[in-house]
Amino acid sequence: MRLARSRRTAAVIAAAAVITPALLMPATASAEPAADAPSSQQELPIPDAAHAPKVEPEVLESLGALTPALIGSAATRDSDGKVNTDLLAQVRKLADNPAVPVEAQDVWRSLVDFLGEPGAKEAAKTLSLDATPAAEKKKSDAPDIPTGPNKPRIQQFLYPTIGLGCMPGGGNSVGMALATAGPQAAPAPGPKRGQAGYVYTSLGTGPAVKSGQKLFVTWLNIDNGRTGQQALLPNPKINAVKGPGTFTGIANTGRGRVVSTIYGTVTTKTKGKTVSCMIAPTIGTAII
Repeated sequence: MRLARSRRTAAVIAAAAVITPALLMPATASAEPAADAPSSQQELPIPDAAHAPKVEPEVLESLGALTPALIGSAATRDSDGKVNTDLLAQVRKLADNPAVPVEAQDVWRSLVDFLGEPGAKEAAKTLSLDATPAAEKKKSDAPDIPTGPNKPRIQQFLYPTIGLGCMPGGGNSVGMALATAGPQAAPAPGPKRGQAGYVYTSLGTGPAVKSGQKLFVTWLNIDNGRTGQQALLPNPKINAVKGPGTFTGIANTGRGRVVSTIYGTVTTKTKGKTVSCMIAPTIGTAII
């Protein structure tokens, strides 16, 4: 899928400069690998370019205009040490404005719920379930994320994004991001308990290659106050031969609700050419 460049989309990329300080306090170090990676390639539920979701520049523009302030409300607590509920209420009201794209409305409502009481209850339920012996668990109590004997348990980012000029000739690429909560094997070599695994994929491109221009994830655990930033790198166990370009990392977030932003530059070997391109920031929420 290709999307035309636009000034509005470029403005969304500039919003990363606002989003990042809202999340970033003294950065923590990246996590150590949990174990040696298996020799086989690891598969993740990532769509191919032919089935990429549609991305509208107007939606990215709307999200870039308000989301930094919303995330900032999570980093700046009120006198009781809680998320600014007044701002959450204002954002929820704005999300009902018919002039706002429906996709942006859905993201804002999801963020408000995650940062507020509904998210706190869901996190408590998930963490409580994790602490329950397997023999006592009920199938109906399982967290609402994909499960299976050999399938990674993933939590998709709130919306897909685009990489400007990621294809030879200047075409754009749809970007998909997800998070995984340890302990599990994906992304290789696997996050431990209390760690988050991140995966960003640039659909339609060739394999990821190392570059001085980096793709970053910045994250904030709103329950324990921990925050950090690190580069996402090519992974030799995921889409390393044919692509699409996939970048991963593991972060020491600790348990709780984590809000993350992925932004920066991806570099791939696509159709025999090394291509570097900047992506519009995308935001994810995950219970770790």
